[in-house]
Amino acid sequence: MDQHIKTEVGGELAVLTLAREPLNVLNIAMMKEINAFLDSLAAASGLKALLIKAQGKAFSAGVDVGEHLGDQVREMIEVFHGIFRRLDRLGLVTVAQVQGAALGGGCELAIYADLVVASEKAKFGQPEIMVGVFPPLAALVMPRIMGRKKALELCLTGETIPAAEARELGLVNHLVPPEELEAKTRELVSKLLSLSPIVLKLTRKACLEGAAQEQERALKAIERIYLDELMTTHDAEEGLKAFLEKRKPEWQNK
Repeated sequence: MDQHIKTEVGGELAVLTLAREPLNVLNIAMMKEINAFLDSLAAASGLKALLIKAQGKAFSAGVDVGEHLGDQVREMIEVFHGIFRRLDRLGLVTVAQVQGAALGGGCELAIYADLVVASEKAKFGQPEIMVGVFPPLAALVMPRIMGRKKALELCLTGETIPAAEARELGLVNHLVPPEELEAKTRELVSKLLSLSPIVLKLTRKACLEGAAQEQERALKAIERIYLDELMTTHDAEEGLKAFLEKRKPEWQNK
């Protein structure tokens, strides 16, 4: 039985709810549950869409920093990126409903969805650089969504931006007051569910085809940089440890 997520499959719609409150931090156990759920959807016929949402005040504050250290980082990257590889294989239209903070890996999960509905109180950011690492999935998809300059700014500064700015940058499709979030999401999902599942899949595939031809090769290259170059540095380990120990990192440029 899942401990960190809630799932529902109702004919044409699958729903994945992050349920590790208060911040829905993605640890390896939780990500394995997500991957198992996505694997189970491969055998489901007639599905048209996957809705990803979250309980609590945050969508997700990201991947567990403590699981970036030592040998665990390779398993962490494997299971985290496994989520996105499974989403690609499924080919379902994905909708993310973001009610609060979507940071780090949580931001990557939200913006990887095909369509994003966000509360005006939501915020987005990739603060990884502040703890000595970088966001691999954001490095892959942000330049494709918003262009090189702003993607570099967000990844290099770790800045968190409000949902209104995220919408201007193309990370969010619909921005609504918090009390209208559920209704707007249902409205969007209803439009999708009125359409043909095979035509939805093929339309999504066609729209993504240009980038998709390079995407797996690009992700493998980014993973190699992350695991074999970044995670062998002193500063990556120092940044992560400093975060866990609640102190300021002491960078040594090595």
